[in-house]
Formats: sequence, C-alpha cells, structure tokens
Amino acid sequence: MIHEVDEALRRLVRDEALRGSDLEVAFDAPTKDWAARRNAPTVNIYLYDIREDMRRRQRGMLNEYDAQGKVAARHVPPRHMKLSYLVTAWTQRPEDEHRLLSDLLIGFLKYEAVPPGLLSGTLDELQLPVPMTVALPPPEDRAFADVWSALGGELKPSLDVVVSAPISSGRRFEAGPPAKEGVQLRSGEERVRHDVSEDGVAMRRVAR
Repeated sequence: MIHEVDEALRRLVRDEALRGSDLEVAFDAPTKDWAARRNAPTVNIYLYDIREDMRRRQRGMLNEYDAQGKVAARHVPPRHMKLSYLVTAWTQRPEDEHRLLSDLLIGFLKYEAVPPGLLSGTLDELQLPVPMTVALPPPEDRAFADVWSALGGELKPSLDVVVSAPISSGRRFEAGPPAKEGVQLRSGEERVRHDVSEDGVAMRRVAR
C-alpha cells in the first residue's frame, strides 16, 4: 500500500502540480550526503512517519455477498494509515525552490483526497477515498525541526503532506449455511418439531 501511495504522489507532482515538468522526483532521505550527490533540480518526497488514523477506525464486520445475494463471508473493515511526507524542493537558488514550493502547494490544495485516477493496486481495488491534507500544523508530539535534526541536515522550507490510506487486514470469515425454519428434535421413534405460528403462538407437532 505504501508504494502505491508513493506512486500516486509522484504522478500528482509531475502531472498536476508541476504540469509535466522534467524535474526529478525522489523519495530518499534528504540527508547531507544525499544533497551533496544531487546534480539536478529535484522534488523530494520523504516518508518520515506512519501511524494509524484512529478517527477512521470502524467496528463490526462487512458482509460479502454471492451471486444470489446471500452473505458468503464477512470481513474486518479496512484500517486507515496516516503516511506523513516531508516535501522539499532542491535547486541552486532559494528563489527557485520557493517558486517550486508555491506550485506544489497550489497543486496539492486542489484536492481533499488523492484523485481516484492516480490510484493503483489495492488502493484502486478497495474503491475507498484516500484523504489528503497539506501544510497542517504537526501533532504536539512531533516537530519538523526534530525531523531535520534526525536527518543530520539544516532546516529547510517544506510542505507536510499527510495521506490517510486504507489497507485491508486480510481477515475474512466464511459464512455458515442459512438457518432452516424451526428446530427438529428426535426422541426414540418420535420426531418433534417446534414452530411458531403467524400470531406468535408456539406450536408443537409430532410426527412418527
């Protein structure tokens, strides 16, 4: 699922935000060593945090129906994972980087969710929306300065893009056969059937 979100963001950046620009799109950690090796204008989309989106967790089970419309199996609802990306622009001049960030921001703000046409694999099969936010304040337990410190690099202007992607748990339970009307009990040579009449009165029938 993560690589499918990566590919959707790559296409969103190239085809929507930058309108077919030939800039490179990288997912490497933007460390000092990486920056030193870079030799072309680049947009870096670095995945730095993965955690469950608890607001979207669902309870209960989802039914799967067969061709006759009967319940064939039940599934645990998909979970949603928040994938947090640090998006940065790398050129020779800060002015060019700011221009790129502006184009990226406008491109991301057009959508509240990843466009369905950019989804592939399991994300496309689930047929569920994939919400996306950009430039929201970070949670209290996380600061962008800490991310840059962990990378060993200098603080750089960036966009925080968070994608809430559904993922199937794979937990599927086959449904049992449908229940039959009434309950039959055998006692010796007699077969006893307990039914309920239309007016709700219990009836007892004995067949030999």
